[in-house]
Amino acid sequence: MRMIGHLADEAGARTFGDYLYVQGVENRIEDEPGHGWAIWIVDEDKIAQATEMLTHFRTAPGDPKYRTEAKGATRLRAQEEKSQVEWEKRLRQRRHLFRPLHDYGFGVVTYALIVISVGVFLLCRFGMENERVSFLYMTAIQYFDGYITYAKGLPEIRHGEVWRLFTPMLVHMHFLHILFNMLWLRDLGSMVEARQSPWMLAALVLGFSGFSNLVQYAWGGPNFGGMSGVVYGLLGYIWVRGKLDPGSGLYLHQTTVIMMLVWLAFGFTGILSIANGAHLGGLVVGLGWGYLSSLRYR
Repeated sequence: MRMIGHLADEAGARTFGDYLYVQGVENRIEDEPGHGWAIWIVDEDKIAQATEMLTHFRTAPGDPKYRTEAKGATRLRAQEEKSQVEWEKRLRQRRHLFRPLHDYGFGVVTYALIVISVGVFLLCRFGMENERVSFLYMTAIQYFDGYITYAKGLPEIRHGEVWRLFTPMLVHMHFLHILFNMLWLRDLGSMVEARQSPWMLAALVLGFSGFSNLVQYAWGGPNFGGMSGVVYGLLGYIWVRGKLDPGSGLYLHQTTVIMMLVWLAFGFTGILSIANGAHLGGLVVGLGWGYLSSLRYR
């Protein structure tokens, strides 16, 4: 903050201060006995602009434009105060984000995804006969003597079966696979629906699943499934959006983030058969989406 000059009388100083405020220049007016009323500019990047305005004001302080535009300062301050109160209210809600689910319940999209995933899991006899839902894989898979074969280039998707780009997220391989994915989806999906909207969650799920599935397909072929790519996408999105836009109401504890990254790194050890491409792809696009969506609020 820097002072750019003085004005002799209080009325003129306050009129000029309000005029600056309406022009987007935040300022402070202070009485300095023996010198007059000091004009302080908060943002140093706008000092040159404000100094030029002060020079013009001194040459014609009675110009009607100053009083006319200064009248809008009261209304503008009231609007900004209201916005600040709403932002602080949303910020205070962050500590309640992990309260029991009965406070805001399952979101519609979250509930539907869980029900469909469990239904597919039962149809596959707990992941033992995934051939029954071959139409959900990115491309048709043929099993022969312990090996799989498939046509390259995703011919089914290119010929209109677009759902295959997203539906591998509904196929789970074993009980623990679906259990942990559904628990994460319950918490993260419900959070997004409660803080934003079901439509927003639906868009995120489609974006994360499509991108992570393509990455995993390029990584190791079509023999994969699960909601992990979506879960990692939601983790990345909520983490970055909550950091950069605290008023969004989205928040992840640091321990959760560390656990997410440790598990991601563990997948690359090869000890377990994990869709690392889907995890990494989902996380990357989630981080990017969270960053871009926060720009308008920062």
